[in-house]
Amino acid sequence: MKERFYSLDIFRGATVCLMILVNNPGSWSHIYAPLEHAPWHGLTPTDLVFPFFLFAVGNAMSFVMPGLQKAGDAVFWKKIVKRTAFIFLIGLFLNWWPFYKWDNNILVFKSWVDSGNPQSGIRIMGVLQRIALCYFFASIIIYYLKPVKAFYAGLILLLLYWILCIVGNPADPYSLNGWFGTAIDKSILGTAHLYKGEGVPFDPEGLASTMPAVVEVIFGYLVGDYIQKKGKSFETPFGKSNEKNIAAPYQMISGLFVAGVAMLVTGFCWDMVFPINKKIWTSSYTVYTTGLATITIATMIYLVELKNIKGFLARFFDVFGKNPLFVFALSAFLPKSLALIKLEEGVNPWNWLYKKLLIHTPGAPEIGSLLYAIFVILLMWAICYWLDKKKIYIKV
Repeated sequence: MKERFYSLDIFRGATVCLMILVNNPGSWSHIYAPLEHAPWHGLTPTDLVFPFFLFAVGNAMSFVMPGLQKAGDAVFWKKIVKRTAFIFLIGLFLNWWPFYKWDNNILVFKSWVDSGNPQSGIRIMGVLQRIALCYFFASIIIYYLKPVKAFYAGLILLLLYWILCIVGNPADPYSLNGWFGTAIDKSILGTAHLYKGEGVPFDPEGLASTMPAVVEVIFGYLVGDYIQKKGKSFETPFGKSNEKNIAAPYQMISGLFVAGVAMLVTGFCWDMVFPINKKIWTSSYTVYTTGLATITIATMIYLVELKNIKGFLARFFDVFGKNPLFVFALSAFLPKSLALIKLEEGVNPWNWLYKKLLIHTPGAPEIGSLLYAIFVILLMWAICYWLDKKKIYIKV
């Protein structure tokens, strides 16, 4: 990525960092409210992390898509099918890994479908699986349509999803039990392979709600494409200066702010009739979070590119942005693997620090849980830093 858009690297790295933070508390029973998802409608800071990452996927796509369009259909399809399958299968592997679990001090194999309970099995969908599908469908739309047509395609998908929600259950379209997407997931994926964390079979990364999530990637691409096109017209503060060059970056940033605020207002107004909801990924949620992501990107471009503010946090997050999907997968792989090694009841090498030390941190129990999550962040950062120093970039 071009140096003048170093802020996009930082944005992607910060998003991955926050994804790891919210997924690795010391205890799921002791989490500060901003680090939890909204119970249903509404959103918390944690509910911004996933859409921001999909937005970053679209940003990155804007840099590689011109090359794919020049290379032609064969290269395009080979690349996106391969990458989609790889990311999806990694997510499915992590859902099943480590293939065994402790049951009454005995290691038992985790069957695809539990023979003792046919309603239980290995979950098919998940975060990486949704990223894979969003990348796949957004790539196709963007590859075959011009940016303007891709924008309209995104709007159509958002409106279509809204209509499907209403038609699917006119009496109660946006509730946990009334949302139409669960019936689709049960029919295609099977009840055994759905998430059960809400107390009933319901998958927050299910098939139907992937539709508006695809639009998050499309909008991210459009913002990235806009930044590149407008960025080509200026060199300040990186090179020569003239009146035209000095004005150009501010025009670009102003454009981003206007677009971001417009989407925020649109999402907020839409929320009145189609509630903002991360778990069923409502269209209002897509528009609102895209607006926030666009404003965040504009702010970072202003601070990093124009004002040249590149302090410790910029360098810290940039490291995560060099191997984003790898480090996210690693942060799920390590705890699952080390959980097989029992040091004593309820204690394994992964949670030892929390169970033996941080759980005793003075004050509210959330403090120790948060300190542990920060420790995981630092561990993952150290791994990413070493990879960066060795110039090892694992493409997923």
